[in-house]
Amino acid sequence: MAEVRGTCDDRFAGVRDALAASLDGDDVGASVAVFVDGEPVADLWGGHTDAARTVPWERDTITNVWSTTKTMTALCALILADRGVLDPDAPVARYWPEFAAAGKERVLVRHVLSHTAGLPTWDEPMTVEDLYDWETATDRLARQRTHWEPGAEAGYHAITQGFLVGELVRRVTGRSLGAFFADEVAGPLGADFHIGLPPEHDHRVAPVLPPPSLRSHPPANPPVRPEVANTAAWRRAELPAANGHGNARSVALVQAVLACGGTVGGVRLLSPEGCARALEEQYAGADRVFGARMRYGLGYGLSGKRSCSWGGMGGSMVLADLDARMTVAYVMNQMLDRGGLGDDRAFGMLVAAYEGLG
Repeated sequence: MAEVRGTCDDRFAGVRDALAASLDGDDVGASVAVFVDGEPVADLWGGHTDAARTVPWERDTITNVWSTTKTMTALCALILADRGVLDPDAPVARYWPEFAAAGKERVLVRHVLSHTAGLPTWDEPMTVEDLYDWETATDRLARQRTHWEPGAEAGYHAITQGFLVGELVRRVTGRSLGAFFADEVAGPLGADFHIGLPPEHDHRVAPVLPPPSLRSHPPANPPVRPEVANTAAWRRAELPAANGHGNARSVALVQAVLACGGTVGGVRLLSPEGCARALEEQYAGADRVFGARMRYGLGYGLSGKRSCSWGGMGGSMVLADLDARMTVAYVMNQMLDRGGLGDDRAFGMLVAAYEGLG
């Protein structure tokens, strides 16, 4: 069985076993963390950072987590809503006047957070390099029409959601999403998660390992190949939907804020009421992009009565259970694609975490 390092309470030994089994299977390197009441009950890692399996995955290894980043962006929006400076029921154009172009006056902040805004991609051709230019990406979204009546349907806003929410954050705070997250969330919590990675952390990054096959539903604009995450340009940019760098410990720690009523380690970022907003169902039905039934709250996918989650392309995941006051996070470098909605690696660790709860 693969070697797994880190700490784990006895009752969560099944999480250790699940990670070891995954490392014996499809995983190359990975970390998993479980927090209960804001404290780590499992903080584990193992495997390697490279496909040749020559460089060990260390305690502070980080990697690109793709759309698991969206949970960090959503948390920033919930914090601002809790402070009364960003109203989920307000038109986006209240904060971003240029956005009202092309009939988008009826797009609300909550539509942007729940993938129902009708802007799942850009209409103008985009390159990956265009994503690195914040004004280009946001100006094009502000000018275009919606693909459907806002709020009536859902279609996953894979990359655009980060720019839409990020521009709202910039308009109401004067700071970029990455800077706001660093100053107001990661910094106070001591969380090793970054949206826009400074170069001094490059030596700790486990490069993304592309999946054996990669599907795109539908073809993306711009097409984002997994290998691009290993470039300096991608790491330095702020892509609040897709280029967060961290490990399972940091992901679980940040989202423990949501699971624990807004306070972790004596740091209060949200009120309990502000946390509960994440669970307010905005849409339940077929997602036009995924082709599957989805339930969306304010920035999170909903699962069960009092839990929410999201994951990243290739397999990373975080879940926050507000009743159990538990977060479970899984981060890895080997991407898999088995249909577009993830694979079963994270699910196995999630099941083990709930078994540990008893």
